[in-house]
Amino acid sequence: MVVPANNNLSITVQCRLLSISRSSWYYNLKGESPLNLKLIRLIDEQFLATPYYGSRQMARHLRRQGYPVGRHRIRRLMRTMGLRAIYQEPRTSIPHPEHKIYPYLLRNIAITRPNQVWCTDITYIPIKRGFLYLVAIIGQS
Repeated sequence: MVVPANNNLSITVQCRLLSISRSSWYYNLKGESPLNLKLIRLIDEQFLATPYYGSRQMARHLRRQGYPVGRHRIRRLMRTMGLRAIYQEPRTSIPHPEHKIYPYLLRNIAITRPNQVWCTDITYIPIKRGFLYLVAIIGQS
């Protein structure tokens, strides 16, 4: 959209009108380094064999092969490639079809004093070997 040969508007004015910085118009993409291209190929090969590997496991796999890489670099490369680890997410909010659905009993009640209404909160906490639930009972005093 910027026309460098325009005699009426300079590149600076054209960039300002388009709300882009002038340096971004001059910037040439560098692309990935040869090492990153090799890592992308290795990530692709390993991801086909183990699609459940995320950035941490993939970085660990590449370090075992002798490439000094960090998790954030691998995460960026996997994001660039459009790869996301496939894993089963916890089904914490899906009720069993046979469970009774209870009515909301506080819908038309005005809460006017302390300790009139209490509530609970259930929080999902992921841990190394699965997950836990934290149940908190909250009351006003």
